[in-house]
Amino acid sequence: MSRNKSKDNKGNGNIALNKRARHQYHIDQRFEAGIALQGWELKSLRAGRINFGDAYAMVIKAEIFLVGLSIPPLISASSHVIAQDRRTRKLLLHRREIGQLIGAVERKGYTLIPVAIYWRGNKVKVEVALARGKQEHDKRDSEKERDWQREKQRVMRAHNRSA
Repeated sequence: MSRNKSKDNKGNGNIALNKRARHQYHIDQRFEAGIALQGWELKSLRAGRINFGDAYAMVIKAEIFLVGLSIPPLISASSHVIAQDRRTRKLLLHRREIGQLIGAVERKGYTLIPVAIYWRGNKVKVEVALARGKQEHDKRDSEKERDWQREKQRVMRAHNRSA
């Protein structure tokens, strides 16, 4: 029998994007990391229940943990499990990548922020970025550039329609 195609595509794709990250930070480098989750957290992620809020990653004893990520439990969660929605979750990276991130955070003053959470096959992956905070004038400049690009596209579309 043939497999259902909708099930094949269900396991791939974005769960959530951190849209505030690009507005508040200059993103320099991105890393893909696994994340250690419990069963009820996976069920909540499948339902799309996640909040980046003020999530960030930090180094504790040569390991990297995700702090501040909120995954609220489903109402139908098991009664024998005490669900902590803002618990600290361990990120799973190669030792070489962890060393590179630790060096950048401690020596160069970067911040580790989660940019996206998505499915890779049947596993949940987190895209963590090395980032530097933007100043207020940088945020205004990027907003002006975005508005200018949008206006330029409008003018080009209007010009192409009239021709």
